[in-house]
Amino acid sequence: MIVIVFGLPGTGKSYFAERLAARIEAKYINSDRVRKKTFAHRTYYENEKLFVYDEMLAELRQAIEKNKALVLDATFYKDAIRERFIKEAGNNTLFIEVKADEPVIKERLKQRRADSEADFEVYQNIQAQFEPMKEPHLTLYSSNDNIGEMMNSALSYLKLTDDKRAD
Repeated sequence: MIVIVFGLPGTGKSYFAERLAARIEAKYINSDRVRKKTFAHRTYYENEKLFVYDEMLAELRQAIEKNKALVLDATFYKDAIRERFIKEAGNNTLFIEVKADEPVIKERLKQRRADSEADFEVYQNIQAQFEPMKEPHLTLYSSNDNIGEMMNSALSYLKLTDDKRAD
C-alpha cells in the first residue's frame, strides 16, 4: 500500500503522516527530511522541489519492488507531480489531504519545527500554485487536538479502500 499525505505547509500533515506510518507499519518518507539531507542551503525553488520529488519517487519504486507499505509526506501541490506517482504505483496509491484553518497554520508556522523551514511566505507561495486534487481522496481537517479523530478516519478509509480492491 502506498499512501500519499499531502497539503499546504503548516496543516499538520507531517505530524499526522508520521503517526499514520507507524500505525500501519509503513516506511515514512518526508520531503522536508529529504530536502534537509540533500541541500545545505534550502530555498524551496522549483528545481529543488522537483529533485526532492524525484528522490521520493525512487523510494516509491523501491517500496513497490519489495512489496512494502510506504507513506509519502509532501505538499504534492501540482497535478503533474501527483500523476507521476500515480503512474508509478497505479491503483496502489491512496491520497489523504490534510487541511487546517489559516489562523492555525499561521501559528504553527511561527513555531520552530525539526525538519521544515517553511514559513508563512512559503505557505502563501505554495498556496498560490496549489492545484486541488480532482480524483477521489480523503480530506482531513487538522486542529490542535484532533489527531485521534484524524487517525480513525484515515484507518477506516484505508481499510475500506483495501476491502474494495479485494473484490
